[in-house]
Amino acid sequence: MPTPHLSAADGDFASTVLMPGDPLRARHIAEHFLDDTRLVTSVRAMDGFTGTWNGTDVSVMPSGMGMPSAAIYITELVRHYGVTRILRVGTAGVYRPDLALRQIVIADTAVTNSNLPHVLGAHEPFAATADLADLAATLGAERGLEMTRGTVFTSDVFYEPDDDARDRHTANGVLCVEMEAAALYAIAELEHFDAVALLTMTDHLVTGEHLSPTERQQGVDEMLGLALDVAVRAD
Repeated sequence: MPTPHLSAADGDFASTVLMPGDPLRARHIAEHFLDDTRLVTSVRAMDGFTGTWNGTDVSVMPSGMGMPSAAIYITELVRHYGVTRILRVGTAGVYRPDLALRQIVIADTAVTNSNLPHVLGAHEPFAATADLADLAATLGAERGLEMTRGTVFTSDVFYEPDDDARDRHTANGVLCVEMEAAALYAIAELEHFDAVALLTMTDHLVTGEHLSPTERQQGVDEMLGLALDVAVRAD
């Protein structure tokens, strides 16, 4: 049933949803990867789509930027549309000096400076569904992708005032920084659905390197193909 933020009818969303932050990336997935795609919701310029990948129904719904926005869409998808699996597909900034741009990180766990998970009643560690993370690692290896897995930092702050947070998290083995995974994992614990975040490294916060627009799209597309394969094989 429609919610304040989703206009889809019952049954419009597949049981598996890919969730980028960017609404334009959601449209890119719908137009360049899925077959038989249809628009199922369009509220506040946040367009969601359902189509098929290798014959399996898959939906894509943007989360917007940051944990508060992501939490709205995640919660409504699960509670009102029966979604049972969400794969965050996004980009991240590199913390670990030896982690290369265009590598894909499977976020096994997420740490955060946000109070949102605790307000909701979730408990650390905020973790991916192990079977999904393992499947992503297996399929990524089959595709020959450059991948690693571990802990990511989900930050409420994009423009940090200094390098203290980066230095502290790097010392603790954190791989990269992004803005939504901890919300996804916290809500997955509370609402009992499967979740994993797959992240393409696009900006190196140690060396200052950045992918070009073409390299960024190529790297993201590699990760999106992997995520869709995970969605199909997990069914």
